[in-house]
Amino acid sequence: MTSMDPSLDLTISRVIAAPRASVWSAWIDPSKFEKWWIPAPALCRVDGWDPTPGGAFRTSISESGGEFAPHIDGCFLAVDERERIVFTNSLVEGWRPAPQLFMTAVITFSDHPDGTNYQAHVMHRNEEDRKMHEENGFHDGWGTVIAQLAGFVES
Repeated sequence: MTSMDPSLDLTISRVIAAPRASVWSAWIDPSKFEKWWIPAPALCRVDGWDPTPGGAFRTSISESGGEFAPHIDGCFLAVDERERIVFTNSLVEGWRPAPQLFMTAVITFSDHPDGTNYQAHVMHRNEEDRKMHEENGFHDGWGTVIAQLAGFVES
C-alpha cells in the first residue's frame, strides 16, 4: 500500500460504470490505451509497450494530428493483474535511469457496486515538482483522461 504525502502527491479517482476486466484491458492493450490516454483532440501513439516490471512504457503525442513528439518515456514497475499498475518516468525500459525524472504513478482498480473504482496516485520527488504538475493542470488533464477511459469502456 502506498501512503499519501500531500506535500508530494496528487490523487484523482472515479467510479467507472464498467467491469474491472474491461477497465484493465483498456490499460493493458496498447491499441486500446492509445484511444484514451491523452486528452482529445490530441492523439496518442504507443511506441514501446511491455506491461511487465522493467518493461517499456513509451508514448508520443500529436497536438494537431500531424507529427508526433515524445510524451512519456518510462517503464512499468509493477503490474498486478486487474489490481494495480505502477509506472514511472524516472526509469526507462530495462530499469535504466531516465534523463529527466518527474513522477511515479500508482493506478489501482477495485470492484465497486456500480463498476470499477479507479484511482491514480501520482508521487513526485519534491514539492516543486508536485506544485508544477498541479499548476500545469493535473486535475483537469488526468480528469479528462479518466473521463475518456470511462467513455471508452462504458460504451
